[in-house]
Amino acid sequence: MIRLALSTARRAGISETVTVLVVAATFVIPWISQNPMVYSLANQMLIAITAAFSVYIMLRMNLMTFAVPTFMAIGGYTAASLGLRYGVTDVLLLGLFSFVVPALLALPLGALVLRLTGVYFVLVTFVLTEITQLVLFETPGWTGGSNGLVGMPTVTFFGAELGDNRAVLLVTIGLALAGAIVTAVVTRALRQHFAAIEENELLARSLGLVVWHYKALGFAVAAGVSGLAGLALVNMLLTAHPTSFSPLSSVNYIAYTIIGGKGSMLGPLLGGALLIWAGDAFALRGEYSQFLFGFLIVVVVLAARDGIAGTIYRLGVRLASSIPSSRPSLQASTGALGAPTATEPQP
Repeated sequence: MIRLALSTARRAGISETVTVLVVAATFVIPWISQNPMVYSLANQMLIAITAAFSVYIMLRMNLMTFAVPTFMAIGGYTAASLGLRYGVTDVLLLGLFSFVVPALLALPLGALVLRLTGVYFVLVTFVLTEITQLVLFETPGWTGGSNGLVGMPTVTFFGAELGDNRAVLLVTIGLALAGAIVTAVVTRALRQHFAAIEENELLARSLGLVVWHYKALGFAVAAGVSGLAGLALVNMLLTAHPTSFSPLSSVNYIAYTIIGGKGSMLGPLLGGALLIWAGDAFALRGEYSQFLFGFLIVVVVLAARDGIAGTIYRLGVRLASSIPSSRPSLQASTGALGAPTATEPQP
């Protein structure tokens, strides 16, 4: 059991490191390509992956959240309001506010929703996203109503404007990398606590674990990561509109995580990249996109419950264990030195 736990922890640590490195490696895209379609696809993938990280954090505590669009909207509208009304354009400040404001708002919300588990938590978070849509449409003084907040000023980095396609992608990559690092640090530091809550919350509480503290912290961090994804989306579109944060988009973020594999950080990375690419490939046949999501979820649930990342890992372990060792055994080495074997006559 201890060996299994150590193996699982080692694999999780490797996947977190690999995920951060892969996201960081996307910084080369703006320098090796000038194709606007490549930039657009990379932006969509990175935004989806960042939002899926939020789902992944909550699934570490066995909580499936539909509230990702809510916190994306809070982060995105916060950045747009700061830019339009107060002239704040520095991307570092906008990123900080887009993370902190959703995280702070998640704390009082968590006091209400984190008491629930299972289907009740799912239902309440979905209703929360529906309420967010209503608020965005019905408060034009704050959010612009059905028109949204249009004409967000170009973000800057130490005074340099980041307005062209290449610069927008660099901003998205930076925000995705920040989300990946935060997710990796939190899930690694609290791995044992999250695992105890996921396996048996009641037992963990009876053993003295303050479950509420860790669930609230995870919920707040997940909200902050969602806010970074919201900022990236608003910066790409240069507008904050309610339809960008529809409740049904939460289904996509959950699908990215489950299909990719909720057991490691590589899951959201692989699932988001694959499904965004597939959606782009099916762009001319948009009616098939939801069928694709549904079909892949059914396949994962029935045949590959560990998702793409988990299935690849299990196949790799099985393949490695099936390869015979090239090192000679002790018995063979002894026989080679002239010791008698079972078939040799004894003197």
